[in-house]
Amino acid sequence: MNKFIQPVIAGLGAAIAIALLAYLDTALPHIALIMAPFGATAVLVFGLPNSPLAQPKNVIFGHLITAFIGLFFVHFIGVTPLTLGLATGLGVTAMLVSKTTHPPAGANPLLIMLAGHSLSWFFLVTPVLIGAVVIALAGKGLQILQKRRV
Repeated sequence: MNKFIQPVIAGLGAAIAIALLAYLDTALPHIALIMAPFGATAVLVFGLPNSPLAQPKNVIFGHLITAFIGLFFVHFIGVTPLTLGLATGLGVTAMLVSKTTHPPAGANPLLIMLAGHSLSWFFLVTPVLIGAVVIALAGKGLQILQKRRV
């Protein structure tokens, strides 16, 4: 495939996935479906779809594990400069040990802890789980479409 076409297709895939989440986020005002780390997730899923870091297992479980850690620290330990570092390090360790490494998910403990107590445990479902699944499915869908065109 032309060296220019693949990056354009990747960018369009990322744009569509994020726009879909953003649209649903505004259409369903009581449900959050987007968060900043998903932008970096889109880079991997659409730009480097064959990378181990971009596989659905890594995308979904990497985000879930690190979001859980961030929420745990917010609700049970507290937010200090030290705990921000500890939660991030624990997230990295947990992803590596579970073989679900997804670098954008490393931002989740920071995002959640800096948001403070305003986030409930439901944050794990929406936006984390639903958003990660939508992006992973969109990425796999684009791969299937591209293979059919070859």
